[in-house]
Amino acid sequence: MSHPSPTTPEQDLYFEDFAPDQTFVTDSRSVDEAEVLAFGQRYANLPYHTDPAAARDTIYGGLIAPGYLTAAITFGLFADLGVLRAGGMGSPGVDKLRWQKPVRAGDSLHVVATVAELSPASDAGGKDAIRMSYETVNQAGETVMTLTSLHFVKRRPV
Repeated sequence: MSHPSPTTPEQDLYFEDFAPDQTFVTDSRSVDEAEVLAFGQRYANLPYHTDPAAARDTIYGGLIAPGYLTAAITFGLFADLGVLRAGGMGSPGVDKLRWQKPVRAGDSLHVVATVAELSPASDAGGKDAIRMSYETVNQAGETVMTLTSLHFVKRRPV
């Protein structure tokens, strides 16, 4: 799958600046074995995340990154774009998260984030929201994870 070049970091975006199907593409980031092992040992103590030798005997045939490490990398790459820096007000959570393919040490990941829906607040002082769909892609163009979440975003100050 081919995606556009990384989006130039943007700042000072507010609710009014987003549109359905608007897409943001991040830079790439390599995953290294040390972070896979450290995250696995701390948060996902399973042999395919923590022990390269034992991982060879699993269905994965080697060490793989914990899925939540992939999710953290995904949001970190998106946050680095600065899209939510000025207007972001947090998120009530994730609607859907799917791990499509294992992520391995040495993989290079980038994210394609697309505005799926805009939800204006129903009353003054309410929270405007943007539903984003994230696709995390490896160096071979394979989707390794998909995620959909809601973000509260401020309106432009007057």
